[in-house]
Amino acid sequence: MSQIILASNSPRRRQLLEQIGVEFEVCPAKGEETITKKEPSEVVVELAQQKALEVASMLNEYNLSHLELTTPQDILVIGADTVVAFDGKILGKPKDEQDAKNTLAMLQGNTNEVYTGVSLVFIDKKGRAGVHNFFEKTDVTMCKMSEKEIERYVASGEPMDKAGSYGIQGKCAIYIEKIHGDYNNVVGLPISKLYQELKSVGIDLYLW
Repeated sequence: MSQIILASNSPRRRQLLEQIGVEFEVCPAKGEETITKKEPSEVVVELAQQKALEVASMLNEYNLSHLELTTPQDILVIGADTVVAFDGKILGKPKDEQDAKNTLAMLQGNTNEVYTGVSLVFIDKKGRAGVHNFFEKTDVTMCKMSEKEIERYVASGEPMDKAGSYGIQGKCAIYIEKIHGDYNNVVGLPISKLYQELKSVGIDLYLW
């Protein structure tokens, strides 16, 4: 049996893969992230690849040192990272509630960009590896929000673990005016493009 590994602990990415019926295991990367790029599209790909390569390396080392316990198999590791960008600046997760309020005050009534980078690391039965990277971008336009609405949303706790301080699939849905692009990309994983990119390199996700 071939093995698919999601190198992320994000419940939203797990749900999206489960939604399309993919069987996989979760093994989140734990290393410290290093950013050398500036463009959001390059940053997300760089971070996604770091995660995927870290997990792929751990799996490969384990298999090589425990040949008596492992069965040779093909392995696909999926790494992903999502950022929100506005006015040329990347917005991470809020440091505290005030930071979340400031971010939402800036985004309300405007359009921000959500980038998700995906890194696919393949390891064949002989331990040889290959990497295929891509990214997806979605524009999100938010409704105008009053100060009271921002405070109420932040008090819900939902923004605190979200890039850009909002979750489109949660309570913030009532403040999303429109999107241009893939909705699932904003949630955390562009599953349609993931499937198409895998097909482009000769892999059918459901025969893997």
